Amino acid sequence: MCLLSACNRLDVVPETVSSETTSSEVAVYQKITARQAKEMMDSGKPFVLLDVRTEAEYRESRIDGARLIPDYAISEKAAAALQDKSALILVYCRSGRRSANAAHALVRMGYTSVYDFGGINDWPFDTVSGIPN
Repeated sequence: MCLLSACNRLDVVPETVSSETTSSEVAVYQKITARQAKEMMDSGKPFVLLDVRTEAEYRESRIDGARLIPDYAISEKAAAALQDKSALILVYCRSGRRSANAAHALVRMGYTSVYDFGGINDWPFDTVSGIPN
Protein backbone atom coordinates (compact mmCIF):
# COMPACT_ATOMS: atom_id res chain seq x y z
CA MET A 1 0.00 0.00 0.00
CA CYS A 2 1.31 3.44 -0.89
CA LEU A 3 0.09 6.61 0.76
CA LEU A 4 0.85 9.99 -0.75
CA SER A 5 -0.10 13.28 0.80
CA ALA A 6 0.26 16.88 -0.24
CA CYS A 7 -0.51 20.26 1.15
CA ASN A 8 -2.78 22.71 -0.59
CA ARG A 9 -0.44 25.62 0.11
CA LEU A 10 3.30 25.80 -0.42
CA ASP A 11 5.29 27.87 2.06
CA VAL A 12 8.10 28.28 -0.46
CA VAL A 13 7.78 28.16 -4.23
CA PRO A 14 10.92 27.75 -6.40
CA GLU A 15 10.08 30.17 -9.19
CA THR A 16 10.89 33.62 -10.40
CA VAL A 17 8.54 36.32 -9.17
CA SER A 18 8.29 39.97 -9.99
CA SER A 19 9.60 42.64 -7.65
CA GLU A 20 6.00 43.73 -7.17
CA THR A 21 5.17 41.00 -4.67
CA THR A 22 3.48 42.10 -1.48
CA SER A 23 4.05 40.96 2.05
CA SER A 24 0.74 39.10 1.99
CA GLU A 25 2.02 36.77 -0.73
CA VAL A 26 3.85 33.51 -0.15
CA ALA A 27 7.59 33.92 0.43
CA VAL A 28 9.68 32.61 -2.44
CA TYR A 29 13.23 32.34 -3.60
CA GLN A 30 14.01 33.19 -7.18
CA LYS A 31 15.60 30.81 -9.65
CA ILE A 32 17.99 32.66 -11.96
CA THR A 33 20.64 31.75 -14.50
CA ALA A 34 24.39 31.86 -13.95
CA ARG A 35 24.59 34.85 -16.29
CA GLN A 36 21.94 36.72 -14.27
CA ALA A 37 23.86 35.95 -11.09
CA LYS A 38 27.08 37.25 -12.66
CA GLU A 39 25.30 40.46 -13.70
CA MET A 40 24.06 40.92 -10.12
CA MET A 41 27.58 40.30 -8.78
CA ASP A 42 29.03 42.84 -11.21
CA SER A 43 26.37 45.49 -10.48
CA GLY A 44 28.26 46.98 -7.55
CA LYS A 45 25.42 46.26 -5.12
CA PRO A 46 26.32 44.31 -1.98
CA PHE A 47 25.59 40.59 -2.02
CA VAL A 48 26.45 37.35 -0.26
CA LEU A 49 27.68 34.54 -2.49
CA LEU A 50 26.81 31.27 -0.77
CA ASP A 51 28.32 27.90 -1.74
CA VAL A 52 26.32 25.06 -0.18
CA ARG A 53 28.54 22.14 -1.26
CA THR A 54 30.96 20.18 0.93
CA GLU A 55 34.26 21.62 2.14
CA ALA A 56 36.16 19.28 -0.22
CA GLU A 57 34.15 20.50 -3.22
CA TYR A 58 34.64 24.11 -2.11
CA ARG A 59 38.42 23.69 -1.94
CA GLU A 60 38.55 21.96 -5.31
CA SER A 61 36.80 24.75 -7.23
CA ARG A 62 34.58 27.66 -6.20
CA ILE A 63 33.44 31.06 -7.36
CA ASP A 64 35.77 33.69 -5.94
CA GLY A 65 34.33 35.38 -2.86
CA ALA A 66 31.92 32.57 -1.98
CA ARG A 67 31.17 31.72 1.63
CA LEU A 68 30.80 28.07 2.49
CA ILE A 69 27.83 26.78 4.45
CA PRO A 70 27.13 23.17 3.41
CA ASP A 71 23.46 22.54 2.66
CA TYR A 72 23.18 20.11 5.57
CA ALA A 73 24.33 22.87 7.97
CA ILE A 74 22.12 25.73 6.76
CA SER A 75 19.61 25.46 9.61
CA GLU A 76 22.37 25.48 12.26
CA LYS A 77 24.80 28.02 10.78
CA ALA A 78 22.84 30.53 8.68
CA ALA A 79 21.63 32.71 11.55
CA ALA A 80 25.18 33.37 12.79
CA ALA A 81 26.83 33.62 9.36
CA LEU A 82 24.06 35.54 7.58
CA GLN A 83 22.75 38.01 10.13
CA ASP A 84 21.05 40.42 7.70
CA LYS A 85 17.86 38.67 6.61
CA SER A 86 17.27 41.29 3.90
CA ALA A 87 20.72 40.86 2.30
CA LEU A 88 20.91 39.76 -1.33
CA ILE A 89 21.97 36.10 -1.20
CA LEU A 90 23.12 34.23 -4.31
CA VAL A 91 23.18 30.46 -3.73
CA TYR A 92 24.90 27.71 -5.73
CA CYS A 93 26.04 24.11 -5.40
CA ARG A 94 27.38 21.55 -7.91
CA SER A 95 24.36 20.80 -10.06
CA GLY A 96 21.42 22.72 -8.57
CA ARG A 97 19.66 20.30 -6.24
CA ARG A 98 21.38 21.34 -3.01
CA SER A 99 21.16 25.04 -3.86
CA ALA A 100 17.39 24.72 -4.34
CA ASN A 101 17.07 22.96 -0.98
CA ALA A 102 19.26 25.56 0.74
CA ALA A 103 17.37 28.46 -0.86
CA HIS A 104 14.14 26.85 0.33
CA ALA A 105 15.49 26.61 3.87
CA LEU A 106 16.75 30.21 3.88
CA VAL A 107 13.37 31.55 2.84
CA ARG A 108 11.65 29.46 5.53
CA MET A 109 14.09 31.02 8.02
CA GLY A 110 12.97 34.52 7.02
CA TYR A 111 15.56 35.60 4.44
CA THR A 112 13.82 37.79 1.89
CA SER A 113 16.20 38.21 -1.06
CA VAL A 114 17.39 34.72 -1.99
CA TYR A 115 18.42 33.80 -5.55
CA ASP A 116 19.33 30.26 -6.59
CA PHE A 117 21.50 30.07 -9.71
CA GLY A 118 21.97 26.32 -9.68
CA GLY A 119 25.29 24.59 -10.01
CA ILE A 120 28.91 25.50 -10.53
CA ASN A 121 28.79 22.94 -13.35
CA ASP A 122 26.84 25.54 -15.35
CA TRP A 123 29.05 28.51 -14.32
CA PRO A 124 30.80 29.72 -17.52
CA PHE A 125 33.02 32.20 -15.69
CA ASP A 126 36.28 31.94 -13.72
CA THR A 127 36.63 29.89 -10.58
CA VAL A 128 39.37 29.56 -7.95
CA SER A 129 40.67 26.60 -5.98
CA GLY A 130 42.61 25.83 -2.83
CA ILE A 131 42.16 27.02 0.72
CA PRO A 132 40.74 30.56 0.88
CA ASN A 133 42.61 33.29 2.75
